[in-house]
Amino acid sequence: MTRRNLRDNIFKILFKLEFNTIDEMEEQIGFSLDEIPDLSDEDKAYITDKAGKIISLIGDIDNIISEISVGWSIERIGKAELAILRLAVYEIKYDDDIPVNVAISEAVQLSKTYCGEDARSFVNGVLTKLND
Repeated sequence: MTRRNLRDNIFKILFKLEFNTIDEMEEQIGFSLDEIPDLSDEDKAYITDKAGKIISLIGDIDNIISEISVGWSIERIGKAELAILRLAVYEIKYDDDIPVNVAISEAVQLSKTYCGEDARSFVNGVLTKLND
């Protein structure tokens, strides 16, 4: 599975956080993994590990998003955009294996796929501020 596909699946798991409690997310990750056809053990471990790390840091990540998204509270940000931002902020701040420009570019691509027309500019703008 490509990194883009792995990231896409992690985004889908993070999106479920908006409809479940943190305590329910371990089970939700399992449900999500069961829905992915032909998932290798390595890819399963990668998705589980990264999604788990992001969820464990959700308070810190949300604080970062709140600080840089001036005029937009966490509650006001669209659910898909928020999941994308959470993934990208994690990659930028906590994942040394992902270059910042790749994290931003991939977040913009996810927003093109899953969000409205204005989302890509919003996501790009917020993440660019984080990188300044």
